[in-house]
Amino acid sequence: MRRNALLFPVLLLCTTTLFVNAGELSGDYSKLSGIIIPGFASTQLRAWSILDCPYSPLDFNPLDLVWLDTTKLLSAVNCWLKCMLLEPYNQTDHPECKSRPDSGLSAITELDPGYITGPLSSVWKEWIKWCIEFGIEANAIIAVPYDWRLPPSKLEERDLYFHKLKLTLETALKLRGGPSIIFAHSLGNNVFRYFLEWLKLEIAPKHYIPWLDDHIHAYFAVGSPLLGAVETVKATMSGFSFGLPVSEGTARLMFNSFGSSLWMLPISEYCGTGDVYRHHFSSSTKKGQNTYHCHETEYKFNYSGWPTNVVNVEIPSTRGINAYPSILDVKGANSSSEECRLPYQLSFSAREVSDGTFFRAIEDYDPDIKRVLHQLQKSYHGDPVLNPLTPWERPPLRNIFCIYGVDMKTEVGYYFAASGKPYPDNWILTDIIYEIEGSLYSRSGNQVEGNPGATSGDETVPYHSLSWCKNWLGPEVNITRAPQSEHDGSDVQIELNVTHHHGSDIVPNMTRMARTKYITYYEDSQSLPGKRTAVWEIDKANHRNIVRSPVLMRELWLEMWHNIHPDAKSNFVTKAKRGPLREDDCYWDYGKARCAWPEHCEYRYLFGDVHLGQSCRLKNSSDDLLLHYL
Repeated sequence: MRRNALLFPVLLLCTTTLFVNAGELSGDYSKLSGIIIPGFASTQLRAWSILDCPYSPLDFNPLDLVWLDTTKLLSAVNCWLKCMLLEPYNQTDHPECKSRPDSGLSAITELDPGYITGPLSSVWKEWIKWCIEFGIEANAIIAVPYDWRLPPSKLEERDLYFHKLKLTLETALKLRGGPSIIFAHSLGNNVFRYFLEWLKLEIAPKHYIPWLDDHIHAYFAVGSPLLGAVETVKATMSGFSFGLPVSEGTARLMFNSFGSSLWMLPISEYCGTGDVYRHHFSSSTKKGQNTYHCHETEYKFNYSGWPTNVVNVEIPSTRGINAYPSILDVKGANSSSEECRLPYQLSFSAREVSDGTFFRAIEDYDPDIKRVLHQLQKSYHGDPVLNPLTPWERPPLRNIFCIYGVDMKTEVGYYFAASGKPYPDNWILTDIIYEIEGSLYSRSGNQVEGNPGATSGDETVPYHSLSWCKNWLGPEVNITRAPQSEHDGSDVQIELNVTHHHGSDIVPNMTRMARTKYITYYEDSQSLPGKRTAVWEIDKANHRNIVRSPVLMRELWLEMWHNIHPDAKSNFVTKAKRGPLREDDCYWDYGKARCAWPEHCEYRYLFGDVHLGQSCRLKNSSDDLLLHYL
């Protein structure tokens, strides 16, 4: 295994001198950079114009916070919407106000401190605090925020985002002397995937892989919606408020003005396109080479590989303009003549959603669907770089870690019906299908037939989409299951050389203790020479909260420390033991009336401690614990 230097934190605890082979990094972790690509709605947007808000003392001036300023949202929602909305067809700003993404780490750490926004506000703040605690230099962590309202092609066309990302990676290499680690969360993974495809067309083919090897050492895909997320359909049809105090109709108006609203539509694992890269450099001019097509398997099985149909909708009997009347028409209507016209229900799979079949079926009943179909064709199926609504292949990077939460109640299907109200409230969500504990249930608690996976997703992205990266593993995989909390190794379960068939899930034959949260590691360093692939499933990890999970950060730091150590004996860090690494990991054991982990933690009172657990601190000799992870 190549001994490249890797990332940050616990490295300061290591007293061993690091070295690598000639031509590699020197082993100095200070040469590494961490690039953070945030997810959907996880970047601050600031006003870039002057907007006078009538009937409100709060106006918008340049650099004022727009996303997320809850004070202005509550007091001047119409003004706030003007700064958030985009023109649905060409994605230009509102004539009276424009907003642009903020820059730097402050743009992604905390969107709007306060009680109203709750978890939505703080995203990467804890991650940055960990890095600071372990002594990481300020210029070693680089945020690359983007306007998450835009579709991928507009990110480049308007903001030159992918050019800037390429320059950021090249600058980091020159500044610090080593490659970067990519940390992407949620939609940030889709952005990074598009960047890799865009890069193919930007540099010479023979330089593509060397450029990636020089500039990117590892890629951490956290909570990646590899096959989309069904919540996108709900947001498109009835709105998604992000936990903000706005109506679903207002949320739908806002969400559907964004070209990115379709970027995470659920897609079929059996449908894709030709290779745009090969076509670009080929002399062939044959048309239709990159058209969207599906494998015959798509038509042999139900649901496009998903647990159930993504959307079921009751189509009203009335077509045309009468399907979405004005408010005055609704107030004066006599519905007695309509009572005998019963609606009929249609069901649609993931493929039928992402290829537009579903939207064409309801086009006559919803004035917004023309916009959806326009964006679907222009920004996705017709994108010259990549059709994002196709399954992922393993990126050609040396080290890939796919990390996500499991075993949370997650939405996988919906039932909609016409509400009889005007747009944007013309659809009502009548039922929801959830996956939980390997079964499907409706909102009322009734079990639903389908093809549920071995477990459930992370409360936002279904398991089927998150676990697609298991297809990046080779034919033989090592599986380890260990408790998330600190442990002595007695409860660690290992299965070596487990057979894995491409396209099928891997379900380890391992026991679970009640009330114990585990991490299950799937690791492969043999199938692709010089490359490593790992999948981490973290029990009960929420989609948004996972980036500030202490368990995830601990495992990440240990993996990085292990990877740079010249005496490392295994391809991946051992899971045989997990002891305290930070003083926050030490706690008071009331059963034994002492600090837990006495070989590493001791009672040391400092002025200001208010309970026994605060006075449990790491011993000075705790550095030796790291030697267990080689």
